[in-house]
Amino acid sequence: MNDVTNQEKNTDISSALAKAQQLLQTGKLQESLLAGQELIKQSPTNIDILYLIAVCQRYLKQPLQSLDTLSKLLSINPSYGRAYQEQGHNLKITASPQEALVAFEQAVKHNPALHASWRELIQLYRLDKNQRGLNLAESEYQRLSKLPKELLTVSSLIQEEKLYQAEKICRLFLKKNKTNVEGMRLLADLGMRQYVYDDAEFLLENCVKFEPDNWLAKHDYVTILHKRQKFEQALQQATELCEKYPGNLAFETSLAGQYVSLGRHESALDIYAKVIEKNPQLEMPHLMVGHALKTIGRVEEGIHAYKNAYKARPDFGDAYWSLANLKTYHFTDEEIDKMKTFIEQASTALADKFHMCFALGKAYEDRKDYQQSFQFYEQGNQLKKSQLRYSADVVDDALKKQSQICNQAFFDKTQGYGSSRKDPIFIVGLPRVGSTLLEQILASHSQVDGTMELPNIIALAHKLNGRRMHNEESLYPQILTELSNEQFIQFADDFIRETQCFRQDAPYFIDKMPNNFRHIGLIHTMFPNAKIIDARRHPMACCFSGFKQLFADGQEFTCGLEEVARYYKGYVALMDHWDKVLPGRVLRVHYEHVVDDLETQVRRILDYCELPFEEACLSFHETERSVRTPSSEQVRQPIYKGGLEQWKNFEPYLDTLKEHLGDMIDSYPLPK
Repeated sequence: MNDVTNQEKNTDISSALAKAQQLLQTGKLQESLLAGQELIKQSPTNIDILYLIAVCQRYLKQPLQSLDTLSKLLSINPSYGRAYQEQGHNLKITASPQEALVAFEQAVKHNPALHASWRELIQLYRLDKNQRGLNLAESEYQRLSKLPKELLTVSSLIQEEKLYQAEKICRLFLKKNKTNVEGMRLLADLGMRQYVYDDAEFLLENCVKFEPDNWLAKHDYVTILHKRQKFEQALQQATELCEKYPGNLAFETSLAGQYVSLGRHESALDIYAKVIEKNPQLEMPHLMVGHALKTIGRVEEGIHAYKNAYKARPDFGDAYWSLANLKTYHFTDEEIDKMKTFIEQASTALADKFHMCFALGKAYEDRKDYQQSFQFYEQGNQLKKSQLRYSADVVDDALKKQSQICNQAFFDKTQGYGSSRKDPIFIVGLPRVGSTLLEQILASHSQVDGTMELPNIIALAHKLNGRRMHNEESLYPQILTELSNEQFIQFADDFIRETQCFRQDAPYFIDKMPNNFRHIGLIHTMFPNAKIIDARRHPMACCFSGFKQLFADGQEFTCGLEEVARYYKGYVALMDHWDKVLPGRVLRVHYEHVVDDLETQVRRILDYCELPFEEACLSFHETERSVRTPSSEQVRQPIYKGGLEQWKNFEPYLDTLKEHLGDMIDSYPLPK
């Protein structure tokens, strides 16, 4: 009932906001402002209402009030480009040209499609005698000026993550302009953002055919080929770009990225070295070098590269976090003081702040100052969460739907479906539970290739879900009940083909994407003979370890103690469901049992996988291979028990976790 009431309330607010916006567009400024001020009482954090109020205030010649409204808006959403643009317009009146310039720079940083901001920057860069900035502003202004009005709107909406509106306008435009390359490119961008990779690839392939010299389309084509794991094709396209536009930084780093994906790290490092030689002041190439070196185990060199990254830009949060994420690096007093100073500075970008918060959390944890450590982990999560649109209720519903749809009747109906292949070994669970350790153990076997966290199953689920509005009913997993055996076999064949580039010569390979636990119904129906291992860890240890880990993407549930506890409970409930409807299908491996008795668990895992025992699996830390997860350094060391109960150091601050996990804590099967 509450959900219906909230939905009705949101619909009423949206309708009233649309009317207020119409008043603004027709020049009825005072009426629009009053309508906005009434609406904000009902929805105090609605950024669209705050933006409307700020625009009205500026047009009514109330720049100080407008700046105050924009300050509130940006405290809610620090990456809203249009708010910075409004800020710039107001600052031109009330402050120095330099302050206005900074605001417009922030505007185009967060939304490069803001035509008016580039126009203002042209004037301000001329005043500032900044030729490099002027050249960029003029180039972007001219490029955007050539775009049809509809596509300019689409570009801006994409930057504001209003994807449904953007797609609607873009498709309408392309109906009348079927071969417009920029329209196709923007529609492909929308496809990539919604994980509809096959559509995006088709569109960009045609863009490149229609306009072979369109470097924007070609660069996007490299990106989608990379996302589709067609690394050889991506490498070829990236090579062509570099040959045609020698010295282009973006193209050269993209080329290096393709080499990294193909495991040709030395080739990538050679390119990065040349880029850095010409552009030592840029932080990102140094960071990429650090990542590549870490992946292949050259940690000391990686540390040096990460330090070069923060020397190039002292407030570069990702460099500090990358050092912390090695798990073996210890920060100096000087580094800690610098990070704390940058976090307090208003000029430090939000992303840099939360990266440094997580780094400081690790720094103080290493120093056994657990109170300060927790404070920084908590602050980092709060800052990160402010960027997200995560809803625990939506995720809970998605997990429950898996149980409701992929029930006993579904599996009875689909018995005998799918491919007979046994190649994949899926390791599922939550992050930070020891899945990388299990992968390293199995990858040490002569018949098993280790790969990475493969996105293919999740991408397939997104594809089956289709494109829809945020509030529309999901198609997946319901659509699974409508698919034929031939379709599931085709999905399996596509999976094998698309993941071939990660394999060597072994008959089996590992996919350790943790969130695949949500899709075991799909996986089982595609590969009824493939092995599935559930990596599990003590709920307090698992949840807190996720909370203090800064993930690049895909693990938004870790940004709050309540959220991560709810997700853990949903995960356990869904795994219980799989056990019930597919008895014996999944092997559960507890991290604590592996640490307590490695050989017994290794033999158990190998028996389940129908693999003969090999001693190399016990000395897994000696296996040389690329590892791309936060545990990369830990799995290069022998088993140690010191990390089992690290969460207890933070126990005084984890009441929220305990409250939401409840009796799961005491019922967890620790080794005796």
